[in-house]
Amino acid sequence: MFQTLDVPPVDPILGLIAAFRNDPSPDKVDLGVGVYRDERGLTTVLEAVKAAEQRLLTEQDSKTYLGPTGNERFNEAIGTLVLGAKHAALRDERVRTIQAPGGCGALRIGAELIKKANPTTPIVVSDPTWANHVPLLSSAGIQLQRYPYYDKATGAVQFDRMTNALDALPAGTVVLLHGACHNPTGADLSQQQWQQIAELLNRRGLVPFVDLAYQGLGDGLDEDAYGARILAEKLPEVLISVSCSKNFGLYRERVGALIVVGQTRQHADAAAANLGKIARGIYSMPPDHGAAVVARILEDTKLAIQWRRELTKMRERIGALRKTLTEALSLACPDRDFSQIVAQRGMFSMLDLTSELVDRLRQEKHIYMPGDGRINISGLREQRVDYVAWAVAEQFGSRHA
Repeated sequence: MFQTLDVPPVDPILGLIAAFRNDPSPDKVDLGVGVYRDERGLTTVLEAVKAAEQRLLTEQDSKTYLGPTGNERFNEAIGTLVLGAKHAALRDERVRTIQAPGGCGALRIGAELIKKANPTTPIVVSDPTWANHVPLLSSAGIQLQRYPYYDKATGAVQFDRMTNALDALPAGTVVLLHGACHNPTGADLSQQQWQQIAELLNRRGLVPFVDLAYQGLGDGLDEDAYGARILAEKLPEVLISVSCSKNFGLYRERVGALIVVGQTRQHADAAAANLGKIARGIYSMPPDHGAAVVARILEDTKLAIQWRRELTKMRERIGALRKTLTEALSLACPDRDFSQIVAQRGMFSMLDLTSELVDRLRQEKHIYMPGDGRINISGLREQRVDYVAWAVAEQFGSRHA
């Protein structure tokens, strides 16, 4: 049987991880993999997470199954974190949340729910979008299309082109939107633009599917949830995929959730029942440890305050690195404008580099990033910013390099 299989292409990000690990150069810099790193280059366990885990060790008295919908305390806490305790959809009991194995699992079961509701419904994604959106969603058998989003020349959102494209879509089309900290560009919608998007989607009968993977790493927990909240307030149906990998640092625990807002309580119940059946048929039940940790943090006032402080430090470090990198690039390459890096949000930004120049950076300077020029800002260390800036300037052919 297996002799009929071809070896698939190596995932570009996973390939970068392996190449970086095997590079013996002391100068190597990893700007590729999308995990938060501190100034030492480490992805450490948050102190709030350690404290919650210690409580689990002493308090948890069973490892029995929780069922396909997962940890209900986690589901309730995540719904409140994302939508806010006083959101109208929560008050009207139109919200249902199911735990999933990471944001990836949430995206996949969301796609399966969409397919079950309407097998011919396409999902439109931003151009560009997170690389794994395509295999995650299309593997559910759903047709994917793209809408214009990012302007390389300005490093900002092409909002008029985006809205014109969405306005031309047929009713019922699902629109995938990055809730905050757009991956790979870092270019986010403003609150005013989110309001316009909500009006457009509602008027055209389009269904938003929000991917909220970086809540708290852009402008703040409430600020980063603005888009998801306004859509859930203004539209009858919304799907929101949530990840706890970045803001809780629980990458390997695979902690995520899918939030569904239905037009009525009955519609929300039907969606939740179908999601449970979908989950049962794919992975049966999600892992509990990470979800239990998140639930304890969000339920405990002291742990929640500690977590918010740690998250704030992460966000502030990313912001400071954006400013430092912009200044270093502007000095090394004064004939180019890098101001968009400061204006963007979250862990990622994009350098206007061809894949050939990216390859040269890796081969000659041991600086690793995907072929599209996406960089993980948190992968920088203060003492290496100048090295990266001047290496990039060389690739741009700056007369000052």
